[in-house]
Amino acid sequence: MTASIKTTAVFTRPFELPGFNEVLPAGEYEIEAQAPEPLDRIEPGTWLSVVQVHLHARPSYPGLSRALTVPLAELERAMARDKLTGKALADFFLEEMLADPMIRLVMKADHVEEGELRDLYAGVSKPRTDPTQND
Repeated sequence: MTASIKTTAVFTRPFELPGFNEVLPAGEYEIEAQAPEPLDRIEPGTWLSVVQVHLHARPSYPGLSRALTVPLAELERAMARDKLTGKALADFFLEEMLADPMIRLVMKADHVEEGELRDLYAGVSKPRTDPTQND
């Protein structure tokens, strides 16, 4: 038996999904995934890595409902590109990472400054001084 998990993805700009020959318009899309029951005992190997995206009807066929089954990773990649608004994927990842309080705590414990991570992701290499050493 399977359970249906539904959510909504919002795209602010038109987007494309691999393997689908159509630019999809910006807007809200209902996303549905099937998970085996019982939900509290899902084994890692049984989780489906695909989701169904319910597409908007085309103006030429207003009554036609369509759905597209895509790998979850591809949907997530399309959503990340939508959020980027022109930034590189590494920049998006860095901003998300730096917004995480747990990451900030680990950085503090390891004496890592935000600028060091930004330089690392920008490809700038600077020698790091050890704050625990006294010169």
